[in-house]
Amino acid sequence: MVGPEDIVVPVAGMDDQELESVVGDDVLDDDLAEDDLVDDDEDDEDEDEDEDEDEDEDEDDLGSLEEEGDIAADYIEGLLDIADLDGDIDMDVEGDRAVVSVVGATLDELVGDDGEVLEALQELTRLAVHRKTGVRARLMLDVGGFRARRRAELADLGRSMAAEVERSGEPKKLRAMSPFERKIIHDAVALAGLRSESEGEEPHRRVVIFPAK
Repeated sequence: MVGPEDIVVPVAGMDDQELESVVGDDVLDDDLAEDDLVDDDEDDEDEDEDEDEDEDEDEDDLGSLEEEGDIAADYIEGLLDIADLDGDIDMDVEGDRAVVSVVGATLDELVGDDGEVLEALQELTRLAVHRKTGVRARLMLDVGGFRARRRAELADLGRSMAAEVERSGEPKKLRAMSPFERKIIHDAVALAGLRSESEGEEPHRRVVIFPAK
């Protein structure tokens, strides 16, 4: 169990300078790694062996992600105890990352303005997992459903901005966003059939939406 003595952060009253000191430059990757492809030209026996190996790898990956979730949940539980906050912890696996969610009645202190404290807590939780596993974690931390609500808002924004670019035929540059936010915008724009890119340096990196060619 990762105890609060390993990595501790105050969860209330953090100013911008303190947050910048604990949040890494890049919390999430904008792009996800591509899946390995199976060679369709291999014979049936080799394909069967590949399928068995893929299943073993999937099981190993799932086990590793579940381990990350357990470590993260223990760490967050320690922080809740320190802050004297009540909250239930849920763990899940979405795609290639573990997801740990904290739900409760009074958790605004763990989110902060526009999610700044949440981003800091997520990075610290990833560091706690890394110290135990030796592997750089990509787990997602959500508190009080903030990320779920933000995801829906950003998806709507991405769709509306894509529609605007499609009408005008001119590129549209959005405000600076976190990697988590940019990824949602990229996905929404792609679904709309347009192209988008990230430009600039953290923490001023932003999405630019381009009209379809």
